[in-house]
Amino acid sequence: MRLSKIMSERGLCSRREADEIIERGWVFVDGQRVSELGIRIDPNAEITLAAQAKRRQMEQVTILLHKPVGYVSGQPEPGFEPAVSLIGPDNQFDRADAQRFHPSHLKGIAPAGRLDIDSTGLLVLTQDGRIARQLIGDDSKVEKEYLVRVEGRLDERGLALLNHGLELDGRTLRPAKVEWLNEDQLRFVLREGRKRQIRRMCELVGLKVVGLKRVRIGRVKLGDLPLGQWRFLREDERF
Repeated sequence: MRLSKIMSERGLCSRREADEIIERGWVFVDGQRVSELGIRIDPNAEITLAAQAKRRQMEQVTILLHKPVGYVSGQPEPGFEPAVSLIGPDNQFDRADAQRFHPSHLKGIAPAGRLDIDSTGLLVLTQDGRIARQLIGDDSKVEKEYLVRVEGRLDERGLALLNHGLELDGRTLRPAKVEWLNEDQLRFVLREGRKRQIRRMCELVGLKVVGLKRVRIGRVKLGDLPLGQWRFLREDERF
């Protein structure tokens, strides 16, 4: 198997980052330095990273943003601002306790998962390919929790279908945890992130979503982070 693929699967880094640090000579396979791109190795080989690669990974930042409605999480759309435009010194919530914002923190940063333009809540942006893979990889098991305000009627069968049994785009959805919080608000916990998934799930059982807020990703909560502000992921936090 390709070295870069194995490194990604083991969570050492992203495949793109793997190619870069291999080229720099910062990867060792069974104790031997490797600098050739595309090299294939035994899947059971021991892979270690040089101190320079580990130091670089430690310098990569992950940012938590409370995204407002009207901002797109990924590629900019005509007439709308990307969420990354909110990352700057004026919107830093933790500037009294954490490192100060520097323009280098925006280099290579990308959202780890989508949150559509009509939704608000916790959005993760990261320079770290390991975190991106953990949150959005095909095999990701990280939970995402949402508070969803709805209009319409939902019977017990419809609630059961929201928990398991619906299909989108010809594919069966993974089991979810869906329950009523009050007469017009549901709590969703998902382990996948299909495009506009919750809105489309609700439509299939006769509900209309009028408000959607993501409040947790894995073990990291939105908490008291104000709307439109951001903070760094702390060293003691893990998804």
